[in-house]
Amino acid sequence: MPDTLQWSPPQALVAQTLEGRFMRLEKLDPARHGDDLWTLLQGEDADPKLWDYLPYGPFADRERFDIWLDGYAVSPDPWGFCVVDNATGQAQGIMSLMSIVPAHGRIEIGHVAFSSAMQRTPKGTEAIYRLARFAFEHGYRRVEWKCDNANERSRRAAQRSGFIFEGAFRQHMVVKGQNRDTAWFSMLDNEWPALQASFEAWLSDGNFEQGRQLRTLEEIRGR
Repeated sequence: MPDTLQWSPPQALVAQTLEGRFMRLEKLDPARHGDDLWTLLQGEDADPKLWDYLPYGPFADRERFDIWLDGYAVSPDPWGFCVVDNATGQAQGIMSLMSIVPAHGRIEIGHVAFSSAMQRTPKGTEAIYRLARFAFEHGYRRVEWKCDNANERSRRAAQRSGFIFEGAFRQHMVVKGQNRDTAWFSMLDNEWPALQASFEAWLSDGNFEQGRQLRTLEEIRGR
């Protein structure tokens, strides 16, 4: 017989603000965040590829966007967060914890929509770090990242952050009338201490000069 696992399922997650150096993660609140998100995710300067691989959007008008955002905000799974810029207080993106299975200590970071204001800045990396840290500190054993196998930006974000590619589920879903082969990535609790240290070294003052990184996250991890 295999050894009994010395582990207890985590308690229910409680909404709280996750503070970072460049941004903070607030529980999604349409009343506070809706105007900024509509402007940055759907406005004239919005990333045209933002909604390509998400199961919803783009939205034809504000009313439809608000209906979707209201439902997303009250959902227990996905459990939505808003990324708020520390310097300006502007809501600039959304992401969630989802596929939450406390009995097995499994949780996923997903539904990621980072506006152009976040892209090519440290805020996206820090947001991923804070959510992963939140999950592991609450006793989860495994944090997952899944995306369309054709979504190169999402695959790159996962691998850059230290998630390990585990393979692709072929013909896993039909999304917006298109086949989706799903790429699976994960990081585990026994891998987290080293990953946490690399995230914190990358985010430190000493790794930035005039807003530019001196070492990449992969270089800090030694890969």
